[in-house]
Amino acid sequence: MTSIAIVGAGPQMGLAIARTFGSQGFDVALISRNRENLDGLVGKLGAEGITAAGFPGDVLDRDSLTRALQDAAARFGRIDVLEYSPLAVESTVLATPAEGDPAHIQDQIEFQLYGAIAATKAVLPAMRETGTGTLLYTTGAGSLDPLPMVGNVNAAAAALRNWVVNLHKELAGTGIQAAHIAIDVALGGTSIDPTLKTATAEDVSPVYWDLHTTKRDQAEIVFKG
Repeated sequence: MTSIAIVGAGPQMGLAIARTFGSQGFDVALISRNRENLDGLVGKLGAEGITAAGFPGDVLDRDSLTRALQDAAARFGRIDVLEYSPLAVESTVLATPAEGDPAHIQDQIEFQLYGAIAATKAVLPAMRETGTGTLLYTTGAGSLDPLPMVGNVNAAAAALRNWVVNLHKELAGTGIQAAHIAIDVALGGTSIDPTLKTATAEDVSPVYWDLHTTKRDQAEIVFKG
């Protein structure tokens, strides 16, 4: 039995990634803060013949996130793939580099980097025991080419990217893949950058499968459509 845990599962990328892996026989653990939203996603996947379950967890509450991943591992036997792409915090303050202050970046660091580290610590020991596993982390392309208007968000995303690429290097030769996906398109046509191409989550999700299967030597893929 194989399973994927999707942290920050939502109706766009989370659902598309769940379908991509679920269609290959994976069980799907969906993790986010809202039980009602999780139930809706589980229902959609179940109607498509994909085994899925929801586990409420908040990336800003490390204990609840760890419990959610532990419950998912208990439900499905183990977690073979972790995908981390939490939904944006509703109260996010967007700040430029010149106008922002340390608190604006700290909020994003807690959300993007520290949440990712906590999720990884919850699943990596079991992967090390078996010598196999995949760890995938998603940001926007601002982690590589930042925009001033979202300077605090991009700074934290860049920190996450740096950490993931380093993790990929550290895990080389262990059988465990770690990789970063930077999405450089406007999903569903919505973006603060009007120059971006548009794409659907279904266009992007095969990248995750490739990193798990045929591109395990790659630390990063930038999806440009």
